[in-house]
Amino acid sequence: MSLISNLCKGAATAAQTLLTLDEDTKNNVLADMAAALREQAVHILRANASDVQEATINNLPNAMLDRLTLDVDGIEAMAQGLETVASLADPVGRLRDLGTRPNGIEISKMRIPLGVVCMIYEARPNVTADAAALCFKSGNAAILRCGKEALSSSKVIAKILQDVLQKHGLPIELISVVPDPDRALLQELMEQKDYIDVIIPRGGEGLINYVTNNSKVPVIQHFKGVCHLYVDKDADLQAALNILLNGKTQRTGVCNALEGLIVHQDIAAEFLPMVAEAFELKNVKVNGCAKAEAYFENFTVLDESDFGEEYLDLEIAIKVVNTTTEAFQHIARYGSHHTEVICTQNDVTAKLFQRSVDASVVMVNASSRFSDGSQLGLGAEIGIATTKLHAYGPMGLESLTTEKYLVTGTGQIRA
Repeated sequence: MSLISNLCKGAATAAQTLLTLDEDTKNNVLADMAAALREQAVHILRANASDVQEATINNLPNAMLDRLTLDVDGIEAMAQGLETVASLADPVGRLRDLGTRPNGIEISKMRIPLGVVCMIYEARPNVTADAAALCFKSGNAAILRCGKEALSSSKVIAKILQDVLQKHGLPIELISVVPDPDRALLQELMEQKDYIDVIIPRGGEGLINYVTNNSKVPVIQHFKGVCHLYVDKDADLQAALNILLNGKTQRTGVCNALEGLIVHQDIAAEFLPMVAEAFELKNVKVNGCAKAEAYFENFTVLDESDFGEEYLDLEIAIKVVNTTTEAFQHIARYGSHHTEVICTQNDVTAKLFQRSVDASVVMVNASSRFSDGSQLGLGAEIGIATTKLHAYGPMGLESLTTEKYLVTGTGQIRA
């Protein structure tokens, strides 16, 4: 068998050992993994420094460099993420009663693991720890295929976690890293439908499209994050400005950063000068519709087809709309089903926005930067699904499980 076939078969076999593992044991393993990450931080940082140096030489874009780079705080965040996952209720084995049929047969459903989850991701070494922890707690084996930019970091992180598995008498194949970034091995990985139950790609649009178009294994897609803030005519403008700046400038190279600003015309004359002043201080490049141009010194007017860009930088597109309905239409056309935000003090408008806008996370008067598994109480996330089968939004433990029917009778037969 090839390297990939052996790796996948080993993961599928190892996954069986999790079916009878109790929650306390899982939590103890996760706690030891968190401690090991802290203890081995110097080794992780050394490997990451090598990755960053190589990526810099190869002119990796700033947004990807930001995701690639780890520091002491980043390792601590990984460790805390594992501890939070350990603190969450295990969904595996949870029962849902569906009642008793007229013939006396009792019907229920039980949460079960997916089996083997393959993560394909780019320059995000923290995903190695997040995905491994979420898969382990939810009873799945994890196959991790990161981009070449993060390979050294990811291999060290995975080895630390594997050592903890071994210490607890569990197979190290529960967490596997594809050791070679060769594209041919990626293609072979995506053909392992006998061993892999689902593939979750996490990264740029090119990666997602490639995996979706070439995989023989079911794919849960995490497309780009074109997130908008709509400032309604009934908004608290100072709160809106704070949310805008946090969403656009706190960290630009992440999928929950704002890429579009939509402003109701009734407050544009008051709000957009505030935005112009703040953006000048933050060096934000401003693009948008002709109605917004007058409020900015340096401004690029966009054609309608130019909206919907994922900048991942200090850059944004602004649209002034006449009505809330027009704002909804703009989001429907240019959004990516990731995260959409409204600022308004009108409860009716807020509820209409949350009900009508098709996005995996829809927020009222809160920063788009909260669209994150850890911020939403999931401990960590394996990705943010922007398609609806079978998950939508940040994917935590429950999203890595499915349900099976349990049927209990007393000898009934069908007539």
